[in-house]
Amino acid sequence: MTLKHFINLEWKQYFRSSYWQKSMAINILLVFFALYFIVSFLILGIALYPILKDQFPDQDPLHIVNDYLFYWLIADVLMRFFFQKLPVMSVKPLLILPIKRGKIVNYVLGKSALSFFNFLPMFAIIPFGIMLLINDYSTASVLVWMLSLLCITLIINFLNFIIESFSSDTELSFLPIIVLAGSLLALNYFNIISFADLISNGITAIYNNPLFIVIPILILIGVYKVNFKMLYNKLFLDSSLKSNVKEVNSSNLEWTRKFGDSAPFMQLDLRLIWRNKRPRSSVFILVIGLLYGLFFYPNPAYSDMPWIYGFVGVFVTGVFLINFGQFVPAWDSGYYKMLMSQNIQYKQYLKSKFNLMAFSVVVMFVLSIPYVYFGWNILLAHLAAAIYNIGVNTHVILWGGSYNRKKIDLNQRAAFNYQGTGAVQWLIGIPLMLLPLAIFGIVSWIVNFEVACLVLALLGAVGVVFHQKLMKLIVEKYQVSKYKMIEAFGQDS
Repeated sequence: MTLKHFINLEWKQYFRSSYWQKSMAINILLVFFALYFIVSFLILGIALYPILKDQFPDQDPLHIVNDYLFYWLIADVLMRFFFQKLPVMSVKPLLILPIKRGKIVNYVLGKSALSFFNFLPMFAIIPFGIMLLINDYSTASVLVWMLSLLCITLIINFLNFIIESFSSDTELSFLPIIVLAGSLLALNYFNIISFADLISNGITAIYNNPLFIVIPILILIGVYKVNFKMLYNKLFLDSSLKSNVKEVNSSNLEWTRKFGDSAPFMQLDLRLIWRNKRPRSSVFILVIGLLYGLFFYPNPAYSDMPWIYGFVGVFVTGVFLINFGQFVPAWDSGYYKMLMSQNIQYKQYLKSKFNLMAFSVVVMFVLSIPYVYFGWNILLAHLAAAIYNIGVNTHVILWGGSYNRKKIDLNQRAAFNYQGTGAVQWLIGIPLMLLPLAIFGIVSWIVNFEVACLVLALLGAVGVVFHQKLMKLIVEKYQVSKYKMIEAFGQDS
């Protein structure tokens, strides 16, 4: 099978999937962000030389850029670890065909080299290199300098996949890379080991002697071969079919019976959260959300901005609601077709989601009471935000869930995993966070802080009063979207 056939298969897989057909909005949004970053990097590449020449007339702009390459490398590694994944094509059907595994691996790795993360730095490096040529720098040296940065970019690309393969598949799998990056920055900052000088001197040496370009090229070949060997050894039909045997601990969830006919669904949700990696991150995020206020309340700079307390209150009391609720009903996408074939009412199903989210808001408010140490006004803001979350945001997030069309793999890594994220998750943030912030800020500015809390609480109370009518509308919306969701969840994203 030739490269042309691989590309043809990828093309058909992409445009025939629900990702393209059901998520046009997210594709348009991604194109917009890509164009924004491309333009930003182009402007940076063009303007960097004259800016540095104007601000530091006694220094060489090229040397200044080389001095800061270390920080770019650290930032690039971190960004790729959290956001870039190895592009994997559906290889299982190919493994039963007479196709050499080496060709498949080379195609997957070659496809990763065409990542947007690899092209983006070039939109700054090439214009900066052209500015160097305009200012009479050596043509050969500048071209080798740009080639060396391209090699470093590709080295980071393949190094990221090696780091990813050795990271543990847990909620805290990002900690080792954070600790490593922090340690390198600390060693450099305290001049124990000056990595910035080492990298700067190395790039400068390549610029002065183009023959040294062979060093980054050899490193690039080395990391490519390591990636090739790792993927080649894993490319077997049965390698992805093996499953770990785990002992499942049954928890006592009798307390959920107090929620009536929605109790069985709440029990299913709680077991789903506890037994799967991806939804279990919602529990760990509770700790981060609870401590979120410590970034604002002890800081005297925010004492003159009381409107920010409404935003923090909505986030602290609604962190589980936001993190878990935005993927309703996609958490059940793996068995959604089976669930919808049972003799159950949509009302009971959605009511259990509402009860779970509302209960989490109450729990988070109670746990956030110690923030009263920083002032009674903070406790008042949290109470108003909690009422708003229960009365408004729970209904908003359930309504937004009727537009979810992206399947979620519950067993994927939880930390910084954006699989299953679509346009809904981006757009739902506007009514969830920005709307209460705008309401609270405007009322607080026009009247005062106390009235802003009252308005937020009243909006939540209205939502509670009209809960049954709102849920009826939401149930009707889910019933209209039922078969669209079944079809979308039945496909791979």
